[in-house]
Amino acid sequence: MLVVFAAAGESQLAGLPGASVGIMSASQGLYSSDQLLLDIGQGARIASSAYTTPQPPALSLALSGARARIVGWQAARRRAQAAPQLLRPGLLASAIPGGAAYAGIDAATSTDAALAAGRGGQLAAVSLGPAPTLVPRIAALMRSKRLVIADLPAGAEGRADLRALGRERSAGELLVVVQRVAHGPAGQLLWTAVAGLAGGGGHALSSQSTKQRGLITAFDLTPTILGHLGVRPLPPDVRGEPLLTDGALRPASLRGLMARLRVIGARRLPALGWLLAAWALLAALASSWRRARNWALRVGALGVLWAPVAVLLPAALEPRAAIEYATIALLCLALGALTDALVRWPRAPLVPALAAIVAISADALAGTQLLVRSLLGPDPILGARFYGIGNDLKSALAVLVLAGVAGALYPATRGRRAALTMALSGVLLALVEGSARIGAGVGGVILVSFGFALATIMLLPGALTRRRALVVLLSPVAGLVALAALDLAVAHGAGHFTGSVLNARSADELRDVIVRRYTAAWNELRNHAMPVASAAALATAAAGLHWRRRVLAPVASDLAWRAALTGGLAAGLVGALVEDSGPVLFVVATFTLGCVLSYIWGKPRAVPDAENASPGMHSRSHPTPLRADTLAPIKACPAARATHSRR
Repeated sequence: MLVVFAAAGESQLAGLPGASVGIMSASQGLYSSDQLLLDIGQGARIASSAYTTPQPPALSLALSGARARIVGWQAARRRAQAAPQLLRPGLLASAIPGGAAYAGIDAATSTDAALAAGRGGQLAAVSLGPAPTLVPRIAALMRSKRLVIADLPAGAEGRADLRALGRERSAGELLVVVQRVAHGPAGQLLWTAVAGLAGGGGHALSSQSTKQRGLITAFDLTPTILGHLGVRPLPPDVRGEPLLTDGALRPASLRGLMARLRVIGARRLPALGWLLAAWALLAALASSWRRARNWALRVGALGVLWAPVAVLLPAALEPRAAIEYATIALLCLALGALTDALVRWPRAPLVPALAAIVAISADALAGTQLLVRSLLGPDPILGARFYGIGNDLKSALAVLVLAGVAGALYPATRGRRAALTMALSGVLLALVEGSARIGAGVGGVILVSFGFALATIMLLPGALTRRRALVVLLSPVAGLVALAALDLAVAHGAGHFTGSVLNARSADELRDVIVRRYTAAWNELRNHAMPVASAAALATAAAGLHWRRRVLAPVASDLAWRAALTGGLAAGLVGALVEDSGPVLFVVATFTLGCVLSYIWGKPRAVPDAENASPGMHSRSHPTPLRADTLAPIKACPAARATHSRR
């Protein structure tokens, strides 16, 4: 079994005999080559911000006679022990009988020797020497050790060594090649190839950690290596999943995916800025006419609500940045205008809500990877899991679907039918956000369960009781129980919830999961402009609650809209408390609620009030004429008749 680090790109790796190629997420947060080695060696990782110090201590190889050790190892172990997760640096080499060996050129360039270190930082064997002798020395070590780690030289010499190792690989031998990048941006994606997998060569790599074709994580190498060497059962601290082959290798497509993943994070805010600027321009052009102003409010708001669907088109086309921004802005506004023209106010949010759920689910089930490539998908370059619905989208979808249900029920009256519709919609969205094959979001299930349970209770006949309040509070628990059952039945225990919560071996480990989430959420709160955005969202939400009658004036008498907006705000608050992105979910929910309210306030003058539209409810500005049987008592009473005649 051989693991080599080489300055090789996709074309060199794809040319290896029997090799399958994939893109590896090399870090969760800040990238460093030392942290990459620690993550692979321990078979698990956490965000760099969750450590006491984001960067690990410098690791280097030191020789003392026939013994070799890693300098800085004990500091790395202490740092791992203080982290809010059970991390064991050196677990990989320690789990292999006889340990692991390292082959390189000299101690100064042996940058990846730490992967061969056991729990104590010692290496079982080391071979250093001239570059021309590297391949024979690797072969000699492989005759005595089951796992060998090697550093190939840069340039043509290293590429020649890689080709030689590929040709000389014996049947049944596993060769893992990882692209060497010493330093890079905050996050990093690396080309990785594996020759000797059961599926054969010429495929794209994948794993149950990502559930995405061509995408793997660094800690997936550990269970792959141990499984190939027959180490059973796997150490319980290993969090990765064995590598798989998934479909034929298409180098051009894989290179396009790599290029796309590297620009997603930088394009998100500019794309939103273009969309809001286009909406502002539309509003400015319509400012001189009240009817046009209301139309611009509705179209712009609906355009933003269409964004989860509109971003999928440029994800498929992968255009230049400016073209992508313009495409999203124009497509959103066009869809908003079309929806407003075809669907009567205030039912239009139902259309983008249904479209978003259908599009995201179809993309996940069909494996087209459009959400992963879109600007609203998870950001894998920073270590976010590749599959599922990203944290930025979870609370926005909850608000969008709640608004869609309110629009479908309008005009609504309190009753079991309306409550059942709201509850079933929440169950559907929870299935989408929680399913291992679609959303894979534990926090999404919690916030959806709470928000829709609150909205459902508000639509039930009768007053709020302790029992109903308890149902709302316990709804996330019920959602998690259902998610666990779904995870075990459909995903065979391979879902995110099973891996992070159900497989926790003790209360301390479950506590670590919780501590890790809140540590990440706190760090997110302190990042960049998030303190200002969070404060603005809190102030906006507080003002909306204080002046709720004015804010909800266009739909003040409609119970479904009041329930939906209240549930959406609650979902954002709960999401901020249970997700590791913390305040991001509340800010996104508040922004989406603002767009929904903009649509509501763009009410056409021709549409009657909900009081007139609802049975048994009448508007003061449009009184219902009195019938003859209503006037009969007045005519029978002289005093009443005199009063009525004066009126």
